[in-house]
Parts: sequence; C-alpha cells; structure tokens
Amino acid sequence: MNKNECIDIIRSAVQNGSHPGPPEADLFQPTSVIALFVFNKEIELLFIQKADIKGYPWRNQMAFPGGHKDKNDLSTKDTALRELTEEMGISRENVDVIGSLGHFQTINSKDIEAWTGIWNHKDRIRHDASEISRVFQIPLKYLIDLHKEKQFHLHSPNVMLLTYPYEDVLIWGVTAKIVYHLIEILLKNR
Repeated sequence: MNKNECIDIIRSAVQNGSHPGPPEADLFQPTSVIALFVFNKEIELLFIQKADIKGYPWRNQMAFPGGHKDKNDLSTKDTALRELTEEMGISRENVDVIGSLGHFQTINSKDIEAWTGIWNHKDRIRHDASEISRVFQIPLKYLIDLHKEKQFHLHSPNVMLLTYPYEDVLIWGVTAKIVYHLIEILLKNR
C-alpha cells in the first residue's frame, strides 16, 4: 500500500468514525493534543515522554504533544497546533490536520480533545527539555499488532489493563485511551 492510500484510509477512519463527545460544560478544563502520523519507511506516530520533574503531575508519562487551552486560542485545534510548535518546534503550516478523535477525560478534571494530523517533515524536531525528556516515533503497525495480541479489539479493556509497552516506556492512562480509540476506528475502516 502506498503513502496516499494509507493517508486516504486514515482520513476516512477519522472523518467517518464515531468519536466520544464532550462532557457537560464547565466540568472539565479544556485541553488538546495532536496525534501526528509520520511517514518514514513505515507509518509512525509521534509521542513525547514528559520531563522527570519532581511534583510535575505528568512526570515521565508518555503523551501526544499538547496542553491547556489559552484564552487567545480560537479552538482546541488551535491549542494543539500552538502547543505542537511550542513543545516540538513543528510549525502548524507543516501539518495537515485530518480531524478530531473526540474527547477524553482525565481523573484530574481535564477534557482532552485529541486531534490527528500528518506531518510533512519540513521542520526539525526541537523539543522543549523543560517539558519533554524524549521524543518517540513508534510504528503504527507495532501498536496495532500489540492491540490485537492483547485482544483489545475484542472488548473495551479496563483502564488499568489498557497499556501499550514500547522499549523502556509504557503508554497508559488517557494517552492509551486515545491510542485504543484510534486503532479501533482504523481497524473498523479496513
């Protein structure tokens, strides 16, 4: 399958998929992230590992680039793209935003709208070391194979069981929920 066929499948899955809606107004703080597809030898997703800072609530956690919605952000999509530039040095002009994967809530009252996009590689990643310790490009096929191996596609696993290990890190929590949802809509669209 060539790159354009893959992009068409991803675009169709995201734009035609059924996604979780937003929570009731004013119960959660609006935040957003962007799951970026990167086309190297194979399709990969871009992840960050949060910095190892004592007292930082997301210390060492795997995540997608993103953050809190500022008063100057026009939308959560705008938030995701602004944060991507601030955290990673990737300009919004170099991202083809596909669409929203819906809303995912955290235990600390954050509502994360997860966006998806395709990065064209025209920027060099320069991550903010005060927020991010490492950047990972994880093959999508690896995540899908692990999803199937753990039989996540047969049922919706408990959040404590919903994990995606990769090398020496673990994707869990709300990031794992977003990965789970993304893989499920991709598998349904095949």
